[in-house]
Amino acid sequence: MYKRILLAYDGSKSGQKALLDCRDIAQWSQASVNLIAVTPLYMQVMGVEGGIYDSGLAEQEKEKYQGILDEGLRQLVSAGYQARGEVLLGETVDEITRYAKKIEADLIVVGHKHLDGWAARWWRGSVSKSLIEHAPCSVLVVIIH
Repeated sequence: MYKRILLAYDGSKSGQKALLDCRDIAQWSQASVNLIAVTPLYMQVMGVEGGIYDSGLAEQEKEKYQGILDEGLRQLVSAGYQARGEVLLGETVDEITRYAKKIEADLIVVGHKHLDGWAARWWRGSVSKSLIEHAPCSVLVVIIH
């Protein structure tokens, strides 16, 4: 039985589907729900040999992700769930797994959209696949086509 669910939420169509599935699981198991949105670190390239952290761009993105997170929380709270959330800054898989350990999550829920071509899959990689390898608990990958 799941008692603490962590939803990595990005507001995408697959994220919306994951939110709906997460609500169903939380209702079934009477679990608490934590939402996180992860914004990546933004670097400004300074040439082949390096870059610098761009705090201005990072702050803009954090505000964007806060809005996405607030909308997800609003949906959960209006449906009668107790939910809380946080915007995290860093590498997506690392931040999700770190937060899951912090709250002792029993389940991580993420949305996933299949990429069409082999080049897109190769170039972008898979957060879901990497998350499954590193997660401290079960992972539910909600797929849309």
